[in-house]
Amino acid sequence: MEHPTRQSAAATPPTAACPQAKPVLVHADQDGGATAAPGGSTPPADRTPRSADRSASGPRADGTVPGSGRATVPGLPPRSTGCGPDGPTDRSTTPSAGSGAELLDELRESIARFVILPSAHALDAVVLWVAATHLQMAFQHAPRLAILGPVKRCGKSRLLDVVTESVHDPVITVNASPSAIFRSITHQPPTLLVDEADTLFGTVKAAEKNEDLRGLLNAGHQRNRPTLRVGGPEQKVLRFPTFAMAALAGIGDLPDTIMDRAIVIRMRRRAPGETVASFRSRRDIPAFHRLRDGLSAWSAEVLEAASASEPPMPVEDRAADTWEPLVIVADLAGGTWPARARAACRALSASEARQTEDDGLRIRILIDIRRVFAALGDPDALPTARLIAALRDDAEAPWSEHGNGGLTPRGLQLLLRDYGIASANIRFPDGSQAKGFARGRFLDAWRRYCPEAVTEPC
Repeated sequence: MEHPTRQSAAATPPTAACPQAKPVLVHADQDGGATAAPGGSTPPADRTPRSADRSASGPRADGTVPGSGRATVPGLPPRSTGCGPDGPTDRSTTPSAGSGAELLDELRESIARFVILPSAHALDAVVLWVAATHLQMAFQHAPRLAILGPVKRCGKSRLLDVVTESVHDPVITVNASPSAIFRSITHQPPTLLVDEADTLFGTVKAAEKNEDLRGLLNAGHQRNRPTLRVGGPEQKVLRFPTFAMAALAGIGDLPDTIMDRAIVIRMRRRAPGETVASFRSRRDIPAFHRLRDGLSAWSAEVLEAASASEPPMPVEDRAADTWEPLVIVADLAGGTWPARARAACRALSASEARQTEDDGLRIRILIDIRRVFAALGDPDALPTARLIAALRDDAEAPWSEHGNGGLTPRGLQLLLRDYGIASANIRFPDGSQAKGFARGRFLDAWRRYCPEAVTEPC
């Protein structure tokens, strides 16, 4: 596959890094290249290098302090800052709309006018994700925003509409090929926006066809994971950056590897009595663009602080990687946002843990097997037939309806395979010999994946 040579990045002022950029609509042309739809513009190859975003220290003539989180937006008064025992504090009596917290508050109110999110936590997460797109150069990870619904008319596309008008450098992909998306990403990341993602991953055949796109979205979650392609007249190996934040909207879940790297928003149809304002591009987009420009200016002020930030996180592992950019934005914005960001992180992460059906079954089988062993006095081993019978006898468990006709020895082996647990020929105390499971084989998995719950005193 042949790819054009990229232009080198030019050093431009940070506040000029596309504040007025129009969304780019990327299609796949017949040879796999990228073309821009009429009315859009190709994503600029000359984006600001990270080193050009560093501001000189000391107060400016307009009263702002570089890295303070206070941006000067044309037409808005400057803010004064002080320092208290808990860090920077704002001592102005009439705060400017250029402050991080107030920009986030206004964006939250604007989104809520047009879309009903499933919870206040979900709305906070969307607002913080949008703001984080303006600080991508500061982050190690680029979280995905998965906007999902069980059926049509749940508000997915409308939410993507308002997100598009407020994120940094939006690139809207319409059934685009991976090569088109490769060419849309440079070392100054845009924001990828994919509607109707279920058409790309919703069936086994479609998912296989778009495996390269899934790989790109997986790799782009972390910095320094380029895609390699051979191209050019000399057939040289070319490195294409993949790092960029991305929002995907669709019906049903996305592939597990994308879901694991995403802030997941599960939309619902509006209930009777729930109303929203109609979104009209000509009337409503300018207000979102004003907020976008305010976030861009504020982000230029806090880029240095964001790059150095390592906030305490309420979750661990990949969930912490995914949520960290949003928590950094919240901490820099101040106000009530630090607490709200962590509350949203805990709530949405816990909700997704319950939603992951396959992983949930694999955890559930460990918990239920432990319960069976405990109910029988924790014997050293149990015959496979007796263990399955006990599991299927639990009316509240899914095992009597698992697969076709209930849990089978083969089905049990498949559920336990990833833990390295398998049945074996075992001689039991009564002298009989049969296929069974030794309790000791479960101990490590129980300790790692389903530790005993700690009961809090009443």
